[in-house]
Amino acid sequence: MAENAGSVVLARSAMNRAATEGQRPAGRPVRGARRISAVLAGLAASTRHELLTFDDPAASAERAIPEPFLELAGACMRAAVERAGEVRRIVPRHALPRLEGGPRIPGRARCADTIPFKMIVVDRTVAAVPLDLELLYNGLLLIRDPVVVQALVRAHHVCWTAAEELGRVPPPRPPGGLPEQLRPVLEALLSGLTDETAAARLGMSGRTYSRRVGELLATLGTTSRFRAGAEAARRGWL
Repeated sequence: MAENAGSVVLARSAMNRAATEGQRPAGRPVRGARRISAVLAGLAASTRHELLTFDDPAASAERAIPEPFLELAGACMRAAVERAGEVRRIVPRHALPRLEGGPRIPGRARCADTIPFKMIVVDRTVAAVPLDLELLYNGLLLIRDPVVVQALVRAHHVCWTAAEELGRVPPPRPPGGLPEQLRPVLEALLSGLTDETAAARLGMSGRTYSRRVGELLATLGTTSRFRAGAEAARRGWL
């Protein structure tokens, strides 16, 4: 774990160093759905040998991201996977229930307790990292600086070594009872409140509330809010 954290620090330090040495940026910021879509399509088209990713399929589940963008991003990922000879994908444990219901992506995949940020590295020459480290839709940093790219590759390698093969990792098992911090979230979910209203009533930010909802769904072993209520009732948590 210490080596894992150290590799992430190394990657971020490399980005900072590349930005200060010679006064050149570590990468090119890209914002706006059309420009981001074009970059993703370009990455897919340029893939030849290897694709490395930190991926959290659950991150966008509770966000207002246009469906056309999600479809295009998924298509770009599938195209890149088909072109690459080697695919190594690392996903966080809480996203396993969502993976079970989605299309299976070819290549090797492993599961880690957490991932440091979302990331795509193509052929060890170019990388894309979200500006907020979570969602590419919110903007990305397109990185071609070789020092930064290699630092990101090293961070992925360290995490990959410590992660478990996805095929041998069972979905996270819920504890005997509902964690206390998730009970108010379950009650808000069942009451039919909007996310904004529920977050305000619980005294938390919208992002924190969305994360708590994701934790609740993972605990219940489902990706559907409707099924969450039924599963909670089945377990006697209501």
